[in-house]
Amino acid sequence: MASPFPSFTTKQALEEGAVFTPRFDDDGLIVCITTDATSKDVLMVAYMNAESLRLTLQTGVAHYWSRSRQTLWRKGDTSGQVQNVVEMRTDCDQDAVLLSVSVEGDGGACHTGRPTCFYRRVKASADGAQLQFTTD
Repeated sequence: MASPFPSFTTKQALEEGAVFTPRFDDDGLIVCITTDATSKDVLMVAYMNAESLRLTLQTGVAHYWSRSRQTLWRKGDTSGQVQNVVEMRTDCDQDAVLLSVSVEGDGGACHTGRPTCFYRRVKASADGAQLQFTTD
């Protein structure tokens, strides 16, 4: 399936232009960082393919590509926690997107049921890095 998004023509157009030309990697994916629109907490990092990105833009609800299951998924279909897009941004070279979402439903952004996938802090120690569970 051909990408529904245009290709960039020049570096200037990519970095300074007004046309959204997402740059997918060799696997056809683009990284997506998702934050809570109110708290600004980072909820998750996931990937999108052209179809999930198109559906997110079309519906206003976050859709992702599961690398482990090799399938498209609409956030909230199984967890009940739907992510309604408040704003989408892209970085300077358009190889990552940032979603700001309002969350509806119970549960958490993480498949473990936590509000965010980033529930552990990494701390340096004498014998390597240690993980500490957080409540913030």
